[in-house]
Amino acid sequence: MPWRETSPVNERKHFIDAHQRGELSVSELCRRFGISRKTGYKWLERFYGDGADDEEALRDRSRRPHSHPRAVPTWLEEAIVQSRKQRPHWGPKKLRAVLVHRNPGVELPAVSTFAKIFRRQGLVRPRRRTRRTPPASAPFGAVAAPNALWCVDFKGHFAVGRVRCHPLTVMDAHSRYLIACVSLRHPDAVHVRRAFERIFDEFGLPEAIRTDNGPPFASPTAGGLSRLSTWWLKLGIRHERITPGKPQQNGRHERMHRTLKQETAMPPASSLPAQQRAFDRFRRDYNHERPHEALGQQAPASWYEPSRRPLPVPSWGRDFAYPEDFDTVRTDKHGSARWYGHSLLISAALPHELLGLEAIAPDAWQVHFGPVALGRLERPASGRFRLRFERAPDPRRGRGATPPGPPV
Repeated sequence: MPWRETSPVNERKHFIDAHQRGELSVSELCRRFGISRKTGYKWLERFYGDGADDEEALRDRSRRPHSHPRAVPTWLEEAIVQSRKQRPHWGPKKLRAVLVHRNPGVELPAVSTFAKIFRRQGLVRPRRRTRRTPPASAPFGAVAAPNALWCVDFKGHFAVGRVRCHPLTVMDAHSRYLIACVSLRHPDAVHVRRAFERIFDEFGLPEAIRTDNGPPFASPTAGGLSRLSTWWLKLGIRHERITPGKPQQNGRHERMHRTLKQETAMPPASSLPAQQRAFDRFRRDYNHERPHEALGQQAPASWYEPSRRPLPVPSWGRDFAYPEDFDTVRTDKHGSARWYGHSLLISAALPHELLGLEAIAPDAWQVHFGPVALGRLERPASGRFRLRFERAPDPRRGRGATPPGPPV
């Protein structure tokens, strides 16, 4: 035999039926049904007042108030909705911060109310929840001033008309100021260097640049150097590389890339010049209009100022100065050095560069390129020379070059 199911509405109907039979007083009925007399009289009054045949009278009514003294006025909600439509990728925090700044005399609702208005008006697209790797904040612990660290990367290439666009992005890690967003057809060292020459000429030189381990920023040669990072070192810029497979170590830059894609490449422009104009508009908006939560809802431009280190003359930098007890040797156009009548390849990333040789044994020398220890040059018993790399443990790969120090 199945269990008898009941509900509050059924119990109230039984209570009304028992009262209509007139066998018990209201007080006794309330005691038997386990309710207070106040509750019993409430349902009797509601039932007889709304009609004895109307079962809807026994259902619970909404407790929502008929009016709210702090409800958002219709005109203000319409203004919020219109602002959201103009900035469809801005969240409630950013949008409220901008409206407060532009309308100092208007009392605006809380951020949570902004979010409710967005949902009610269908202005929010539900996001699929994904499991994410916790961000690594350690690489940015020492960034305490503008131009202490620039984050550099390519935002994945995409088709623009009949060509591919490779957006090169440069952002100041302290202020989140988007220094440059350049659309390149060829992401090689030559074109990237030309772009950086213009960037350095306008914004000066940073103390350090952080990139991934791919070309043209790095290579599998000695010290992980590329021709581009070699040039940075000669300009006095420390090159930092994230751990392979750990893009979250450049998380601030990756987050900016998502916004850049949403607002400039969905869909992309019809040509590279048009795409570059879209990037320029985004930069102005991102730096001067868009507030950032990590900056106290201020725009990045209010936290950034150009570097006081200008691009030197000549722009390709100067040779490193080595201690007096070092021997020096200059590589040829292929990156090979001639030592004791023997020529051997050091690195293709170091053409025409001055290297320092530190004697560490009668027949062994440590090879330096400025602050970077490239490897060890040894003379075997046979009399031939060979260059052998004995790198200190590198947590990124398990082995690698010793992290660069200050210039010698």
